Amino acid sequence: MNQRIIGSILLTLFAVVAVLIDTESRATVSAMTARTTITDGPEVVEDNMHEFMEYVFQPTYKRLKVSMAAKPEAKAGWKAIKSDALILAESCNLLFARTPEEGASDWNKYAVSSRVQGAALYQAARKQDFDAATSSYKSMLESCNACHRQFENGRHILSP
Repeated sequence: MNQRIIGSILLTLFAVVAVLIDTESRATVSAMTARTTITDGPEVVEDNMHEFMEYVFQPTYKRLKVSMAAKPEAKAGWKAIKSDALILAESCNLLFARTPEEGASDWNKYAVSSRVQGAALYQAARKQDFDAATSSYKSMLESCNACHRQFENGRHILSP
């Protein structure tokens, strides 16, 4: 075969590979950008705080209350506590997008405290330390209740 033909074939092959690599790279960058762009859509889906609490926090709290009634005997019980503690702790981050105009510093203080105690509950459950989990659980509820006392006029007080 002629060197010129071989050169043309190699050059064409190189061009095709370069286009495929470039297309794949652009698709990857585009996918990464789509995952990290947060400018589309509303900042919050539900701005009514009662609705938000009722459908985000309340079901998780109710499950956790049952799980924390007694020390879990099996791995599944600890897994349930870990799951609900993590959901509640991480959900506290959603409260910062809903900070009220009046009392914002207190609101944020309660949200941080609830998140910290929820994280401590999660860590205690990971270690299967029921005493530490119970302490963190009660502290988390105290933070929630402090917020409810101030912003809900004492309604919706949670009990361990």
